[in-house]
Amino acid sequence: MTENRTSGRLLKAPENFITGDGVRQVFAQAKEGRRDFLRSAFTAAAAGAALAGASAARAVTAPADGDPAILELPEHSRGLGQPVVTDGYGKPSKHERNVQRRQSPGLTQTAQASVSFAPLQSLFGIVTPSGLHFERHHQGWWDVDPSKHRLMVNGLVKAAKVFTVDEIMRLPSVSRFHFIECGANTGMEWGNVAVPTVQYTHGMLSCSEFTGVPLVTLLQMAGADLKKGRFALAEGADGSSMTRTIPMSLIESGEVLVAYGQNGEMLRPENGYPLRLVVPGVQGVSWVKYLRRIEVGDQPWNTKDETVHYVDLMPDGQHRQYTSLQECKSVVTTPSGGQVLLDKGFYNISGLAWSGRGKIKRVDVSVDGGRNWRTARLESPVLSKCLTRFNIDWAWDGKPTIVQSRAMDETGYVQPASRQLRGVRGTRSIYHNNAIQSWLVQESGEVKNVQVS
Repeated sequence: MTENRTSGRLLKAPENFITGDGVRQVFAQAKEGRRDFLRSAFTAAAAGAALAGASAARAVTAPADGDPAILELPEHSRGLGQPVVTDGYGKPSKHERNVQRRQSPGLTQTAQASVSFAPLQSLFGIVTPSGLHFERHHQGWWDVDPSKHRLMVNGLVKAAKVFTVDEIMRLPSVSRFHFIECGANTGMEWGNVAVPTVQYTHGMLSCSEFTGVPLVTLLQMAGADLKKGRFALAEGADGSSMTRTIPMSLIESGEVLVAYGQNGEMLRPENGYPLRLVVPGVQGVSWVKYLRRIEVGDQPWNTKDETVHYVDLMPDGQHRQYTSLQECKSVVTTPSGGQVLLDKGFYNISGLAWSGRGKIKRVDVSVDGGRNWRTARLESPVLSKCLTRFNIDWAWDGKPTIVQSRAMDETGYVQPASRQLRGVRGTRSIYHNNAIQSWLVQESGEVKNVQVS
């Protein structure tokens, strides 16, 4: 009998396992000719498979949990499956068709200027599949012909320069994981709306591996004056002509990318194909899609989307402008609103944390409405300006309780409670709500969104 060690367990090989002598015997048959050798090897393998199958069949005659269904081979274990290639691009299982981006009814008047929320409650790890990445458009999306698309760099430069997509893709590239969050994410929670699920409270959030060229490289190629030119205007090619001011201090760090790749493939059309800006840690509106122009200047531009929209209404009636940084934030995704715990007992509480200031340092979780906190596990990788997955063990006793998470980033900033944030910002804002989220687990196991003062 031969023994193999794997995964820390001692496994006995099946009775038909071919020993060293058996292997030598099979190879010796090669002298009789290549056809005889292949025929013999195939016969030996087939016989081994048959014996292994018989052994496996005997092993399942007494299921440990008493469920007789395990004794019946399903159709997919008895028949021929689907062809390897169908339409040339893989799709999720039909059993996962409910996992999709969703619009919020009545949020906007037209579908072209709307939001689709990522299903955070159904995702694992930190990467958002491109097909589930949240969308925010101001005048619809376009499938732009990359051979005709151009990016111009002008303003305070030695000579305006125009790049094709091919020219950009020929330059040295980098790939980095970063989160992108709309400034209005969790905005409805300012007014005690308490929308039902984490998809609608926090779903204007996604995380991807982006590939592209640092914007500073293109500015240097155009001879940008980085002493006078302390700001850059990014302009998109869609119908809304989205424009945003980007501080040169962010660009000089090399973090800001002109990206063409996302999660190992080209950008999707709804995510800005063929070029978009990636501005880590900054609200999503600055990640201009369908990027067509970068202008270097000596002051902010105060465009329409920087003066009328994406400003914070303060309690005294004034507006905070250029508050682009996405502060430290977290949310429990399991259990979360709309989910149901089927029975009391052990559960793994899981969620996401992120900060526009850098890495997540710690996440605490409370299962009693904030009276007591325990430190959760941060799952690797923990990257700067990227989603971080956290987990913690929990034994639910079947009684009503409130589950919360609270994140801290590497700068020491701690995610505030709702009362703390509202004490500074009031209740009439739309943007930059990073307050602690609360989920009420009812005795029935149903989970609801509640707000704890």
